[in-house]
Amino acid sequence: MKEQNNFWAHNLKFLRNRKKMTQDDLATALQFTRTKLKALETGATRNPPLEDQVLISDFFKVDIDTFVRLDLSQLGELRLRELEAGDMSYVTGKKMRVLATTITPDNKEQVEMVSHSVQAGYTAGYADPDYISSLPVFHMPQLPADRKFRMFPVKGESMLPVPEGAYVIVEYIQDWSTLKDGTPCVVITKNEGIVFKVVYNRIQQDGQLHLVSLNPLFKPYDLPVSEVLEMWKYNSYWTNTELSPQTDMEAILQALGKLDGKMEQLIVKQERI
Repeated sequence: MKEQNNFWAHNLKFLRNRKKMTQDDLATALQFTRTKLKALETGATRNPPLEDQVLISDFFKVDIDTFVRLDLSQLGELRLRELEAGDMSYVTGKKMRVLATTITPDNKEQVEMVSHSVQAGYTAGYADPDYISSLPVFHMPQLPADRKFRMFPVKGESMLPVPEGAYVIVEYIQDWSTLKDGTPCVVITKNEGIVFKVVYNRIQQDGQLHLVSLNPLFKPYDLPVSEVLEMWKYNSYWTNTELSPQTDMEAILQALGKLDGKMEQLIVKQERI
């Protein structure tokens, strides 16, 4: 049984199994006896020597503090890979963003669907593992396995040609500073709920995002980054609406939307000159 706030033994066994190693395999790699490793995994050794902790931490590329304090089995493969690469931004530091997620029995990220009926509650439950685990999940083998995806509904006509009622499939953005201008994103906000816009990154300049609709009937606006809870980059969309010829008005709006985006990019370039 795991002690409160001490996941050392639990994490040691989890990481060994993740590498598909037997106790004999790991004991040999660490130059331990199998009996010693078993005692560490079961918690029989309550205070492992510091040199053993350092050796194990280095082997799994997980720092000791995280090894002790964080239940690694709840992170999912994407977070574990980031952790092994040295990304501690979600554990410590100013960019602390912990994503609640669901994973398969073999530790792969699932694609959760935020339906029309529950989207109003997402801004309150987005960080709650129990809320996220209550959402329907899908397996989409065509999506990259090393990234996190989710589905959100589209409301209104601000993002034509993506039709109202469709679901956009989006990729989680951990570091918002890497967002490129002109990227369509689902933005989870504190006060406006879920919005789907083309985003221009103004975080470095004035701590804001500039949000633009593809439909020129909707005016662009600025959103302070302090109002943002999550950002998800557009990948594709799914709809069950019947196919029909595009109307002249839809074609015009689509063309204007593309023109508006190009004009925005030109404005950005002028501002930087």
